[in-house]
Amino acid sequence: MVFGIIGENCSGKSTLAERIKETLGGEIITGKDYLRMAKTESEAVSLFKEKLGQAVSGDNIIYVIADQEHVKLLPDGAIRILVTADLETIKERFTARMHGNLPAPVALMLERKHGMFDSGEYDYRFDGVTGDAEAFCEVLKSDRREGRHGCNE
Repeated sequence: MVFGIIGENCSGKSTLAERIKETLGGEIITGKDYLRMAKTESEAVSLFKEKLGQAVSGDNIIYVIADQEHVKLLPDGAIRILVTADLETIKERFTARMHGNLPAPVALMLERKHGMFDSGEYDYRFDGVTGDAEAFCEVLKSDRREGRHGCNE
């Protein structure tokens, strides 16, 4: 199975990905990590798409996505999970990541990008601030066992 964990920077994607890995197993791939698969970007993209396509009905891959361009790499059959957080929490987390200093241009970038994934189609939505990752993973496990997925089913 392929899990696409989609969301803005510092929304809680990596935390959820780790919990999914602990609960369901799988390999976590983040952003452009797939570029290590080949010498050229085009070859790496091709190999990565093939790997994702095979994983839809095979071993779990948890792909953490923070850029719009990477969403299109997800194959049909992938489970798309949107992870959200309010802008203030994202700024607080990013400030901590930057050792207590959030430069104004970075703050503006976060503001500009906030909500960029909101209009997409997702199987699940997870609140990266108040959501219970353990309970969410149990829902994923139960839904997989019963052959369904998504918040619309």
